[in-house]
Amino acid sequence: MNRRAPSAFRAIARRAGGAFPRAGIAAAFLLLVVSAAQAQHAGQSAKQPADASGCPVAPVAESVDPDWVGRYLADDALEGRLAGSPGEHCAGAFIARQFELLGLEPAGDDGTFFQALPLASSINPHAPSGTGRNVAALLRGHDPDRQNEVVVVGAHYDHLGRGPFGSLEPESGKVHNGADDNASGVAALLEAADLLASGPRPARSILFLAFTGEEFGLLGSNHYVNHPTLPLERTVAMLNLDMVGRLRDGGLIVYGVDTATEWEELVAAAAAHEGVKVAFNGSGYGPSDHTSFYAQDIPVLHFFTNVHSDYHKPSDDWSAIDTAGLYHVAAVVADIAGRVAERSARLTLQRTEAPPPPRGEGGYGAYLGTVPDFAPVDFGVRLSGVRAGSPAEQAGMRKGDVLIGLDGQEIADLYAFTDALRAHAPGDTVGIVVLRDGEEVSLVAVLGSRGEPQ
Repeated sequence: MNRRAPSAFRAIARRAGGAFPRAGIAAAFLLLVVSAAQAQHAGQSAKQPADASGCPVAPVAESVDPDWVGRYLADDALEGRLAGSPGEHCAGAFIARQFELLGLEPAGDDGTFFQALPLASSINPHAPSGTGRNVAALLRGHDPDRQNEVVVVGAHYDHLGRGPFGSLEPESGKVHNGADDNASGVAALLEAADLLASGPRPARSILFLAFTGEEFGLLGSNHYVNHPTLPLERTVAMLNLDMVGRLRDGGLIVYGVDTATEWEELVAAAAAHEGVKVAFNGSGYGPSDHTSFYAQDIPVLHFFTNVHSDYHKPSDDWSAIDTAGLYHVAAVVADIAGRVAERSARLTLQRTEAPPPPRGEGGYGAYLGTVPDFAPVDFGVRLSGVRAGSPAEQAGMRKGDVLIGLDGQEIADLYAFTDALRAHAPGDTVGIVVLRDGEEVSLVAVLGSRGEPQ
C-alpha cells in the first residue's frame, strides 16, 4: 500500500544498516523479534525501574512507535491512569516527551506542553479531586496567512485506575489498564503526529491534544474549549481517536461525517488509500471528547473500532490490541488532518441531530435535547448547546443557559435533571426555568421521545 515502515522498525533499521539495505532489514527484524520475545516473557506486570520523578522509565528510541507507546501507557505500573493520579501524571509526562521527540512546539500554558485543569465536576460527584493535565503540542503550518488556523487531533489518555466508578467489574479492585480505552487512541495520535511532522508542513497548523478526565465527563476537552490555548474561532476541525485498537476485520467506524459537507469524501479517500473498511455515522455528538468541540460549532470526526467484552474491565490489556491496525488508523487520520490543513477553504459546518449521548440526559424515555457543559457551577446544569430541532431548541433554550428548574422541581445538578425527566413521558408539557445573563427566564417545552427522530 506504499505505507512507510513502522516507526520502531525504521529507527532500528537505520541503526542496523542505514537506509534499509538488505542486511540492515534483516538485523532490524532480528532485533525486533528478540525485543518482542523479551517483552512477552517479562509480561505487563513486571516491576519497572523508575526515573527521578518516580515514573516508570520509558523505552529509548529514535522515533515514536505505537506498540511500545501503548505498552508503556497500559502497563500496571501506571495504575490505570486515573485522572489526577501519579499514574496519570507519568503518562502525561511521557506523552509530552514524545511530542518533544517529534520536534513539535509546546502549546500548553506558559510555554509548556501542559494545560492544568481542576477535576471537580458539577454533574459527576465521582470525579476525582485535585488537578489533571491536558498535553498539547503544535505542528506549525507554513502559510503565513493560514498558520494561525488549526486542525485539532485529539485522544484522551486517562482511564479508571482501580475503579470502582465506571468499572464493569467494580468489586475486583484490580488495575484497569485501558489498553484500548484509550492507550490505543494515544498511540495512534502519536503515530499520526509522527507521520505529519516527518512530511511537508501543511498550510494550517495542527494541534495535537491528549486529554485527561474524559472518563469522568469529558473534563479535559471541556476545559480546553472553555480555556483554549489557541483561539477557538480559528479551530477549523477536530479529529478524535477513542478505542481504535481492535481494527482487524471489523472495520473502522467514523462518527461525525454529517458535521461538514466535505467529510464523507475525505474519509472515503483516506480509508481507500489504506485499504481500511469504513462505516459512516453522521452524528457529531457522543460520549467522547469530540462532543465538546462540536458543541462549539466545530466540525468533528470520531474514530472508533467498536466495543468489546473487555470494555471498562481489568482485562482490557495490550495483548488484545491489533498493532498493525493502529498504523492504518493513524495513517487515515493523518491523511484527513493533512488535507484539511492544506485545503484553501475551511470546512462547511453542518448542524446535525443525533440521539442524546449516554453522558447527556440519562438514557430514558422523555427527551429534551440539551447538551450539558461539564464545567462546575454553583447550582444547576449549564448548557453547552441544544440539539437542532429538539424540544429544547423549540422552547427557546440556548447555549450558556443554566437550567435550575423543571416542572416545579429545583435542578441542582445533572442527577436532579435526570430524575425530573424520568418522572415525565414523551408529549408532556413542562415548565422550565433557566438563568440567562444572571436573570431567571421561564420557558415551556413539549418533551419528545428518544426513540423517534426529532
